[in-house]
Amino acid sequence: MRELVESALGAVLYAPEDAYDLVLDQGASALSEPAARWARTGRTVLVVTGALLARLWRAGWQPADLARAVRRELTPRHQRLAVDLIAAEARGYAAAALDPRWAGQLRELEASPWWGEDDGFLPGVAARERADRFAVATLLLELFRLIGRLPPITLLAPPPGAAGDRGLSGRLPSGGGEPRMLGRIRALLAKAESTDFPEEAEALTAKAQQLMAQHSIDEALLAAGSGGGSDPGACRIGIDNPYEAPKAVLLDAVADANRARSVWSKDLGFCTVVGFPADLEAVELLYTSLLVQATSAMNGAGARRAAGRGGSEERVTAGRGPAARGGGPAADGGARTKSFRQSFLVAYAARIRERLAEATAQATEEALAGERAGERSGGPADSEPALLPVLAAREEAVRETTDRMFPTLRAGRAVRANDYEGWTQGRAAADRARLHGHSEALPH
Repeated sequence: MRELVESALGAVLYAPEDAYDLVLDQGASALSEPAARWARTGRTVLVVTGALLARLWRAGWQPADLARAVRRELTPRHQRLAVDLIAAEARGYAAAALDPRWAGQLRELEASPWWGEDDGFLPGVAARERADRFAVATLLLELFRLIGRLPPITLLAPPPGAAGDRGLSGRLPSGGGEPRMLGRIRALLAKAESTDFPEEAEALTAKAQQLMAQHSIDEALLAAGSGGGSDPGACRIGIDNPYEAPKAVLLDAVADANRARSVWSKDLGFCTVVGFPADLEAVELLYTSLLVQATSAMNGAGARRAAGRGGSEERVTAGRGPAARGGGPAADGGARTKSFRQSFLVAYAARIRERLAEATAQATEEALAGERAGERSGGPADSEPALLPVLAAREEAVRETTDRMFPTLRAGRAVRANDYEGWTQGRAAADRARLHGHSEALPH
């Protein structure tokens, strides 16, 4: 049976494009017939695909990466099946052998074996998807072709069974889940995004931003003072269509403000963010919150403008300039156009970069002021502030780690905005984005 399954999977994996449909049909027929061996086929499929996934993990992929790739390229049915295969393969590892981020991804995907005995796997999938055996076998083979062709990527965390490999996960401290401070930040941002009262949302987000800055600086000083601490790590954050380029620019702005670096892998649909663990958490949380705000503001602007205007979609190209400052082919296109929305998000990201840089400088200066006050009250009069060299050393460590992970990295082209109205409204929305509790805290 294993030879039959491996033969069908291998034939589909290596089939040329002009023969793929024929080979796919032949493989699905071979796996789905006769009905009497369908249950045994399912058990064998889990063994074979488990070995495939183990090789994929060693090639740098993680469960969330695979689920994202399947979602981008195939259908929800394929994604559900991929999560099933991930859950089956994960049964072979003790929870203690999993990197914390890895275990968190399994929880977020809700990857758990629901089918009981493995003989019930393929029959259970067929019942869930309301599909016959041939259709389920086709889904399986299409999924296998995608998985088998995924390229190696940077290893961020030790795969299960290789705990001795430190990886670059930027793992959370063990022994109690995520730090308590991060739990408070997460709760504040969740409340800020769900409330219908702008004043309440602004106050909640302001408190979250304050805790982020405090947490990052405290972690840096604590690590420097103890001579220990972690090395830079990395995480991957999905960048989904539509308007993936401006979203990548927004993430880069958030990463830069948090002394991290972001590298966009456009073809694979994610950015790799390199930084210290506390900063990686801040980047993930703040980027998600700002993206929610940007999308809401963009949709609101589009709804207001669409009431009085029409227009057609236009292609936006990459270039050096951040915006076409007036006129242009989309000057009277209206907010429903692709050009407007692209320009809106590009401008939003550009302005957020400015505001976050100002916020970071302000938080650093406040920490330095506190440090100098402490020195005047009891420290040596001629001692240098410890914070600046500590932060400089951490930024250099992040740069070196990024260069090591991506030795052939090159700068990409700037994303151009060619709709003036979208650009101006995007900057205005960024000015309204909730970074601090009081508008005067950040100069506009």
